Order: sequence, then structure tokens, then C-alpha cells
Amino acid sequence: MADLLSQLKQSSIVVADTGDFASIRKYQPRDATTNPSLLLKAGTMPEYASVVDKAVADAKAEAPDASAALGLAMDKLAVAFGLEILKIVPNRVSTEVDARLSFDTAASLAKARQLIAMYAAAGIPKERVLIKLASTWEGIQTAAELKKEGIRCNLTLLFSFAQAVACAEAGVQLISPFVGRILDWHKKSTGKTSYPPAEDPGVVSVTKIYSYYKKFGHATEVMGASFRNKEEILELAGCDLLTIAPSLLEELQSTEGTVTPKLTPALAAASSLEKVTLDERSFRWLHNEDQMATEKLSEGIRLFAADSVKLEKFLAEKLAK
Repeated sequence: MADLLSQLKQSSIVVADTGDFASIRKYQPRDATTNPSLLLKAGTMPEYASVVDKAVADAKAEAPDASAALGLAMDKLAVAFGLEILKIVPNRVSTEVDARLSFDTAASLAKARQLIAMYAAAGIPKERVLIKLASTWEGIQTAAELKKEGIRCNLTLLFSFAQAVACAEAGVQLISPFVGRILDWHKKSTGKTSYPPAEDPGVVSVTKIYSYYKKFGHATEVMGASFRNKEEILELAGCDLLTIAPSLLEELQSTEGTVTPKLTPALAAASSLEKVTLDERSFRWLHNEDQMATEKLSEGIRLFAADSVKLEKFLAEKLAK
């Protein structure tokens, strides 16, 4: 009998949710995703000191002043990790725009273009990079504008059906609904300690989004993210992509069993979902009506912003030496 990970790869594209090159080599995903939290963790690991030191040295040499050097070091570190990851994965890496720009379309556009230009200068075509943006209205509009320039985006911190519909209507390349964080909220809200896999609120949310996209012909890819256990992952087998942390990749790889696709275009076509169209006002209202999504989006942006600040402090200390 084969291990669960190898079988899962037959029905979903597996993505590594890490900045650790060793883990990416071990589990051989097609894509990889990073965020400020993962970069902070990887950047402080001794084995990646040379990557950090080079990003800092290059920023110090190229920037006109200390303030500009810090911002440039942040971008150079994100791209440096992305470049190393692209030596391992055959397809794409997701690189995140600073969460503090989540409500600023113009600034997000400028940052995305800068990151793509840095990749291009290193010989990486834009087709191999996904710009990661928070799924705010402004983030979704940023993605729609970038699409016109051939820049593809990964809309993250996605918790509501409203966010998913707006992303599809904007022609976003890929969305990352956060399965585990949805479960976290419902556990805290209800006091329940566990849910059967098929009734897990995060699983139910992604199943609905996948079914809606397939039923109504939306090309946007669905990538389940932020998993708390392997049961959530297996319940979403068949989803376009699944981004999985190394600890769960290890558990899947070391466990034998049978993986049955739970999400299929045929099942989606048979669903009772109806078409929805959203403008900004209806998007904001529908998203606001989802208490879980409203709270988790806000919290997620704050947490990513806090880790960006920690990463800045870490780099500032190195720049000062």
C-alpha cells in the first residue's frame, strides 16, 4: 500500500508551506509559498545566514540611505528565498506583499511590480511567481490590475464566500482559503473540541468555494491552506492545490492508506449553488455579515504585519553592524 502523500499528489497539486529549503527538497512539491512569518523563521536559522547576509549587504550597497536600505533588504530577502526555492520546485513560488499595504491599492501595485522586477533581474519570468496579497477589496482590485500586466496573484487570508466570489470575478489566478484558522474560530466560538472531518467548518467552506468555481466555470485555482490535521487535507483531496506545512507532509508521507478524491468537477456541477455577482458595496456587506471571516481577516493582517515588523527589526540590527 502506498503512502498518503504520494496518493494525494495524484488528485491535487501539493505545495510546500515553508521557507525551509531542506523540507522542500524532501517532499518534492510542485510549488512553494512563503509569508513574513515563514521568512522570519527561516531567516533566523543558522543554515540560511548566508542568504540573509547577502540580502543585507546588497541592500546596504544599493540604497541611498538607512531607511531605504531596510525596505530594500526586506524585499531582497523575500526574493532571495524565492530564488532559492525556484531552484528546487519545478513551477511557482508565492512572494507576499507587506500586509501593512492591505488597504492601499496604489502602494500594493508598486510593491508587486518591484518584486516582479527583482525576479526578472535574476532571470526569473513572471509566470513562475505569484504575488501574494491579502483578500481585502483593495487586494482583489490590485490583483485585477496586475492581471492586465501579466502578473499573477495568490489571494491569501481568505475566509468568506464573498472574498472567493470577488476573486473569481476579478480573474485572480489563485486563492488560499485558510481551513485551519476557520476551524480555530468555530472551536473557540462554540466550545466544541473537535468536528468530524466532513463537518469541519474549514473543509465545508473550501468545498463550497471549489464547487462554486467549477459549477460556474471560474478559472481561479483553489488552494486549501492552513491545515491543523491530516484529516482536513484528506477530506479536500481533489482540490486544485493544497499547501501543507512540513510536519503534516511528514505525517502524510509516513502513513499508509487510501486517498479517495472528495472534490470533483462532477460533484461540483451537481451542487445546488446559485450564481452570485458582487460590486464593492455588496462585497463589503456580505463579508461583514460573516463574523468569523471579518474577525479572522483582521487578525490575519495584524499577525502578518507584526511578523513583518519583527523581520524588519532583525534586518535593521544586521544593517547597523
